[in-house]
Amino acid sequence: MAKRVVPEEKRRRRRPTRSGTVLSERLIVETALRLLREHGSTGLTARRLGLALDCDPSTLYRYFRGMDELTLAIGDALIGEALRGWRATGEWRTDLHAIGLRIHTAYVGHPQAAQLTASRVTGRANELAADEAVLDVLRTAGFPLADTVRIYHAFIDQTLAFAALDAASLALPRATQRADDAMWRSTYARLPAETHPRIAEAAPLLSTHMLTSAYPTALEMLLDSAQATLTRLSS
Repeated sequence: MAKRVVPEEKRRRRRPTRSGTVLSERLIVETALRLLREHGSTGLTARRLGLALDCDPSTLYRYFRGMDELTLAIGDALIGEALRGWRATGEWRTDLHAIGLRIHTAYVGHPQAAQLTASRVTGRANELAADEAVLDVLRTAGFPLADTVRIYHAFIDQTLAFAALDAASLALPRATQRADDAMWRSTYARLPAETHPRIAEAAPLLSTHMLTSAYPTALEMLLDSAQATLTRLSS
């Protein structure tokens, strides 16, 4: 006889945990984000999460099929944070610029989680909403479908790639971050023009520019390219 399938909502815990907390997917994700911030990606385990939530680790599997599904939910939560409050203005460049900066900011605000999730495809509600928004902005602006997909691909991958890169730097120990930053003001700034003329002339600017994210500049360059494509199509 086939086993009766229990709907997902009925598998989820109705009774409070030992500390009186009622579990939810949102609470588990928020707690996982805190553990990632405090312990890094290696510190996110079902056992540690169960301890933080005061529940048996097996209870978590009523909400997520495994830790990988939880990872996807964390990534989707970051995208949801980025989209919260965003509204299209009808100006395609303004809208893409805002979405890009919002996603980048949300990810670098949780650097350990960003490292874990930036390369993943969640297929969940917030990710789908973000993708739909970007595609709609481009199509409404008048980009043909092939150009829309090409620009969308570059836009999303560039945003997440910079988020992962900047997050990796922020996740380093503070002493290591300071040592890396100091390298631009010490080793690079002291190279003689006789051996490294281009570095020597750029050193004063490198010592400031290289301490910040290049994402805003890269985003403007991508939007400039997209603008050139749209201008060419309309001429």
